[in-house]
Amino acid sequence: MDIIVSGVKKTFAEGLTVAQLLIEEKVESPEYVTVAVNEEFVEGEAKAARILTSGDQVEFLYFMGGGR
Repeated sequence: MDIIVSGVKKTFAEGLTVAQLLIEEKVESPEYVTVAVNEEFVEGEAKAARILTSGDQVEFLYFMGGGR
C-alpha cells in the first residue's frame, strides 16, 4: 500500500499500524512524537491499534522546548 509520510509517498505492507510505522521509519524517541493521520491526532496507546490504509497521510510532530 502507498501512504504519504511527512510529504513523501512510500510503500509499505498492508496491515501496518502507526506504532509499526514509527519503527519502520526509525523515529527517535517515538514515545515523545505526536502522530497525525489524515490531520487527526493518534494518541499514545491508540498507535498500536490504528491500522494505516492506502492513501493515508501521516505526519510526525516533534515539540521542542526552550526559550527564555
